[in-house]
Amino acid sequence: MTAADVHFRQMRAEDISAVLALWEQAGLDNRPTGRDAPEALTEQLGVMGRHFWLAELDGRIVGAVLGTHDSRKGWINRLAVHPEFRRRGLAAVLVGRAEKSLAEDGIEIFAALVDSGNESSCRVFESTGYKEYPVHYFRKPLRPSV
Repeated sequence: MTAADVHFRQMRAEDISAVLALWEQAGLDNRPTGRDAPEALTEQLGVMGRHFWLAELDGRIVGAVLGTHDSRKGWINRLAVHPEFRRRGLAAVLVGRAEKSLAEDGIEIFAALVDSGNESSCRVFESTGYKEYPVHYFRKPLRPSV
């Protein structure tokens, strides 16, 4: 199986439970009562859904990425490929789809935050032309679950 065998499409509300399961299978940190709650994802779909892309094989969601932007910079978020389907080019196609749809909104710079130690994601971004840029990342959640 290669990326050519996979169907890539935009995410729909009925995909949310399968995407949440994929994130768990892929080992992504999850905020099930915060920003990753089904209700929160449904709301996000209403705002940025045209930038949310899935990889589907025989009706099974095997990859996902959420593209977002703040009108200045595009963000590649929640990139995940099921462990059984990694190293076949799916992540690169998903990133490319998100970039293309973000560019259609006039976005000309893309960024991604990758957790320390996530070498496979670092390789994906490096292979798709991203350059590492050292920063200090600060966050202030209004509640622990977000």
